[in-house]
Amino acid sequence: MTVTITIRDVPEDVRDALSEDARRQGQSLQAFLLGMLTRQARFARNRRILAAVERELAGGDGAGPDAPDAAQVLAAARAQRNGGRPDSDSAG
Repeated sequence: MTVTITIRDVPEDVRDALSEDARRQGQSLQAFLLGMLTRQARFARNRRILAAVERELAGGDGAGPDAPDAAQVLAAARAQRNGGRPDSDSAG
């Protein structure tokens, strides 16, 4: 479902700058602004996710001191994927 958003009292110079950016990208002003709004919504969603992770970590959740090193976990996963053979992409 889509909705209509109206923005009033946009200064002409702002509209002109946005129109020029849209033209350079081969888009209509509407398509250009929709892309901007979509990216902003994604950024907002990502900020909420990061804030939730930060709260969890501040609460003491997360890996403990005896947790394996990330490189060890990746190496084990790659070895399992390759049937026990070292990963050909590994530098080492």
